[in-house]
Amino acid sequence: MQVKRIGLLLAVLVGIVAPYSVASGQESQTTANNGNVVLEDIPPVPPEIVTDLNRYQNIRSAYLRAWSRDGKSLFITTRFGEVSQIHRVDQPAGARTQITFFQEPIGGVSRQPGGELLNFTMDAGGNEAAQIFLLSPDSGDYRMISDGKSRHRYVLWTPDGTAVAYQSTRRNGRTNDVWLTTLADEKSEMLWEAPDNTAWIPADFTQDGRQLLIQQYVSVTDSRVHLLDRETGKQRLLVGSAEHPSRNLVEFANSFDADGQGIFFITDRASDFAQLAYLNLEDLSVEIITGDIPWDVEQFALSQDRTRGAFTINAGGISQLYLFNPADKTYTPVESIPQGIFNSIAFSPDNAQLALTISSPTSPSDVYVLALDEKPLEHGELVRWTFSEVGGLDTKQFIEPKLITYPTFDKVDGRQREIPAFYYRPRGEGPFPVVIVIHGGPESQFRPRFSGTFQLWADKLGIAVVAPNVRGSDGYGKEYLRLDNGKLREDSVKDIGALLDWIGTRPDMDKERVAVFGGSYGGYMVLASVVHYSERLKAAIDIVGISNFVTFLKNTKDYRRDLRRVEYGDERDPDMRAFLESISPTNHVDKMTTPLLVIQGQNDPRVPVTEAEQIVKRLREQGTKVWYMNALNEGHGYRKKENVDLYQQVVVMFLKKHLLGK
Repeated sequence: MQVKRIGLLLAVLVGIVAPYSVASGQESQTTANNGNVVLEDIPPVPPEIVTDLNRYQNIRSAYLRAWSRDGKSLFITTRFGEVSQIHRVDQPAGARTQITFFQEPIGGVSRQPGGELLNFTMDAGGNEAAQIFLLSPDSGDYRMISDGKSRHRYVLWTPDGTAVAYQSTRRNGRTNDVWLTTLADEKSEMLWEAPDNTAWIPADFTQDGRQLLIQQYVSVTDSRVHLLDRETGKQRLLVGSAEHPSRNLVEFANSFDADGQGIFFITDRASDFAQLAYLNLEDLSVEIITGDIPWDVEQFALSQDRTRGAFTINAGGISQLYLFNPADKTYTPVESIPQGIFNSIAFSPDNAQLALTISSPTSPSDVYVLALDEKPLEHGELVRWTFSEVGGLDTKQFIEPKLITYPTFDKVDGRQREIPAFYYRPRGEGPFPVVIVIHGGPESQFRPRFSGTFQLWADKLGIAVVAPNVRGSDGYGKEYLRLDNGKLREDSVKDIGALLDWIGTRPDMDKERVAVFGGSYGGYMVLASVVHYSERLKAAIDIVGISNFVTFLKNTKDYRRDLRRVEYGDERDPDMRAFLESISPTNHVDKMTTPLLVIQGQNDPRVPVTEAEQIVKRLREQGTKVWYMNALNEGHGYRKKENVDLYQQVVVMFLKKHLLGK
C-alpha cells in the first residue's frame, strides 16, 4: 500500500484553509498555542484557573467505529494526544492500541466488507473539506483516494469491498453528488448527478451491488428515498415527495431485507414522531412497525445476514435500545442496560454480538458489547469494553440533571405550553447563579450526555445549568419542530424570556446572576437573548454563532446554502430579507449591554468568521467591551486539546468576573 507522508498530506489539505483577518477596533491582542489562537481584550489566564481545571481537562471518552474482520476486536476513536485518533481494543478493558497518528482528528470510519482495510475521513483545521483515506490497521500504511480539495462524506463500501461510494462536491464545489471510487485503480465516476442543491447520500447497496439506495435530504422535515439502477442509470422515487413532505431516513447499517424485496426505513409520514417502517419494493406499500411507541426511532441496524436487527428510540432525550426480528417484525426492549445516550449500534461479523457507545451524565462515552442469543429477541450479558479516564475525579460526586418543564408565553389546547429542560443543580443550599445553555441546530436537541464542562462549573464555581429544548427542537414531534420556522423565528427567543421568568420564581436560583451560553444557532440565540433581555443577564457567551441571517446565508458554503434557506428563509425574497434583517443582532447592538465573550474558529465553513467579526466590531464601535477568541486552526467548534483547554479556561475566567463578580 502506498504511504503518504503527513507533511505532504498537510500541504495538500492546508491549501484550502482560509487566511486570517483581525477584527478591527480591538484594544489589546495576544496570541497563544504557537500563534494559533488570537485573544482580543482577554486578560491573561491566572495560574490558579489552569490548576483548578487540569483534572477536568484530562477526561477522555471512547467511541465505537467498527468491528474487526474476525469479530474479536473493536476499532474505536479516543484521544491520548491533541486530537482523537483510531485505536484497536482486543478484549474488554483491554489496552487501546493507537494505529493513526495525525495532527487532525479522525472523522468517519468503516471497515471493508470481508476484508481488513479501514476507510476514514479527515479534514484540515476544521474546514470540513474531508478527504477519504484507506488504512491497513496492521501496518499503519494509508493512502488518500479522494481529490484532496472537495468535501467528501457518507462513505459506503460496495458489498464486495472493491469500491466506495460517497457524497462529494467535486463536480463544481456546490452540489452534493454521489460518486464511486474503485480501489484497484482509484478511478472515480459520478453515480448520481444531483439535479438541485439538496443533499444526496448513498445509503445501501443490494447484495449484488447493482442497485443503490440514495437518501435525499431537503430539510429536517423533508427527506426522500430513491433507488438507483447502476446498469441503466435510472432512478425511481420510493418514498417522500415535495407535495407531502415527511422524514424518510435510510442512513443506517443495512436497509434491504434478506431477500431484497423491501427496505426498512424510519419515517414520520403517519405520525408526529418518526417510526420504523417497511417498504415493499414491488407495490411501494408501507407497513408501520413501531406504531405503539410514542417517541422518535433514531437509529436502526440489521446484522450482516439480515436475520436480526436493533433500533434505539429517543424518549424525551434518553435512549432506549430494542432488539428486532426482521422475519416477523417483532421487537422487545433491552432492560439490563445503563440509562444514557446510545450511538453507533453495530452487529459483529458473526451476528452474535451488538456493540454500541453509551454516554450518561456521570460517565463519559464508552463502548459496550451485548451478547446475543440464538433467537433474535433474546440476549445475554452487557460487557463494558472501554474505561475512559476521568482525570482521577470521583464520578460519584458528579451531578445528574433533572428533567423539568416550565410554562412559556403561548397555549396548546387551552393550556400553557410547557418547554422541557434539563436542570443541573449543584450541591449546597443556593440560591445558585445560573447558566442557560442553548443548543444549536436549530433542529437539534439538548440531551444529557456527559459534560465535563457542566460538572466543572458545578464543582468549582457553584453554577447551576438549565438546558432548555425550546420550540424548534428535535425529539418532540414534527409539529414542535416546525414552531420556529420562517417568521416564527423569535418565538424561540421568547421561550428564553419565559425561562428567565421561571428562574425568578425559584428559591434555589439567583435571578440576579444569570448568563446565556450557546454555539452555532445557539450562538444566535445567545445574541438575540442579549438584544431582548440585556437588563436581566449578567454575561453571555457566543460560540461560532450567527449574528446576521442575511450575511450568514450569503457567506456560508455554497453546498449548504439552500439547505439553510429552507429553515431560516430565503434572503433573496425582499419581504423575507427585510424580516431576517429585523431579527439580526447586528442591527440591534444599541440594545446589547450584557458583557459578551465571542468564540470563533477561523476556518468555519458553516458560520463563517465574518459573523463573529462583525458583531465584535459593531459592539466595540459603540464602546462596548467584548472578549474575542479566534482559533486559526479550528472550524465550527474546537477539536484540538490545547485550544479546548484554553477556551475552557477563558470561559471560567469570564464567568468568574461577570457572572460571579469575583
